[in-house]
Amino acid sequence: MTAPKHKPAGGHARMLSDEVRYRLLKLLYSDPALSQRDLARELGVSLGKVNFCLRALIDRGSVKATNFTNSKNRKAYMYLLTPRGIEEKARMTARFLKLRIREYELLKKEIEELRDHARQSQRGQRNLKALKCSTARPY
Repeated sequence: MTAPKHKPAGGHARMLSDEVRYRLLKLLYSDPALSQRDLARELGVSLGKVNFCLRALIDRGSVKATNFTNSKNRKAYMYLLTPRGIEEKARMTARFLKLRIREYELLKKEIEELRDHARQSQRGQRNLKALKCSTARPY
């Protein structure tokens, strides 16, 4: 399996590729016999993107592709993480954990600000009702 030597351009494209690569490594670690089609479905990306990512991982020495005969008696590949791939998955897990914790902390802060704003809005509405009632003229 020969792979093209492409590198994604731009930070956003790289982040997407990092996330797909991480999720791909996780899936392969748990089930190395998944087909590229199954991987694409699980990841929610195109078959071409899975193929591109697998080739890149194979070129880097993170994954090794071996032939086997599947239950339908058809030739298939098994994608095994190499020791380098297992280390890469561990590093990526730590990096994504830090990222998710940071996102969680920011989300907690935003939720608290929204709660404060909602409480202030409710107090303002109660004050407005009280003001309307006190200034209403009897008929």
